[in-house]
Amino acid sequence: MQPKQRILNAPVYQPGKPIEDVKREFGLTEVIKLASNENPYGCSPKAKAAIAEQLDNLALYPDGASLNLRWDLADALGVKPSQLIFGNGSDEILLMISRAFLSEGTNTVMATPTFSQYRSNAIIEGAELIEVPLKDGVHDLEAMAAAINEQTKVVWVCNPNNPSGTIVTATELEAFLQKVPSSVLVVMDEAYYEYVVDSAYPQTVPMLSQYPNLIILRTFSKIYGLATLRIGYGIASEELVSALEHVREPFNTGALGQVAARAALHDQEFVISCRDRNREGLKQLTDAFDDWGLSYFPTQTNFILVDLKMDSDEVFKKLLMNGIIVRSGNALGFPGYQRITVGTKEQNEKILSVLKEIVTGALK
Repeated sequence: MQPKQRILNAPVYQPGKPIEDVKREFGLTEVIKLASNENPYGCSPKAKAAIAEQLDNLALYPDGASLNLRWDLADALGVKPSQLIFGNGSDEILLMISRAFLSEGTNTVMATPTFSQYRSNAIIEGAELIEVPLKDGVHDLEAMAAAINEQTKVVWVCNPNNPSGTIVTATELEAFLQKVPSSVLVVMDEAYYEYVVDSAYPQTVPMLSQYPNLIILRTFSKIYGLATLRIGYGIASEELVSALEHVREPFNTGALGQVAARAALHDQEFVISCRDRNREGLKQLTDAFDDWGLSYFPTQTNFILVDLKMDSDEVFKKLLMNGIIVRSGNALGFPGYQRITVGTKEQNEKILSVLKEIVTGALK
């Protein structure tokens, strides 16, 4: 049996190394995972309570339309319920968009390096890739706009960008959207939206009324701490959401995820606390990097991309041996760098103590 040849050209997504694998491989009893940009503070206690209340209903299919979550989220965002689409993580909505708009004979524009699934989904659909290098770690929106042609169907903007953590500003985005033809879909992937503190960051929901070719993607996997339950969502015009519903799988979000997301949405005190503690953790890391003379990208996320000026895979392995999982820059298009998720104060202290030995050459 032979699958479609082009799917074999699509890279298989490589997640952060599992904790249990590292324990077995190196004979460790304690491992810190700072690789997948998960919330080290977990999720809201209200979300846990909501899940517990649903445990007697596991034999029932979930609400395929996510109606209760849809109504609550629409109210929180100030949009119509019909402007929302839900996915098994925002990753699934990326897939829906690619399935709906990309095909052989079309192309799609994206930055590089950026989130890998834009590229993978485009390859699977047979679309041509137009990749525009980051400029100082930031999307070069001017060059991306210039790269659009008559065959372009989708442009992807990851803001903040993964893996660099950088943002494009409201002014830059507005200028870009004015240049993009109305026939081209602009996808704003805002998975780390709730972590951003920079006032220059664009508030995109109000832009929907002016740009019907815009869709905004967000998730409950990051600051809300519900990554296991896979709940993401898109915000767009009613017409665009209606089109995407034709390629959405039935029952694609689970009942536990829906009730947990509703409860998490109503606990904004938890969200604010996580954002504040994340900024404290970032300062803890950057203060050390500044002392050591290391450069890093200014981040508005819960991770930081730091240049250790060493072989990324060698540093990654040394950290693994010390019970710390990060992401090697070699896997992200940034050789010499490591992408480190911001942990708790104690987790940050642990990785800094090991990194200091690596940077000073004390750890061979």
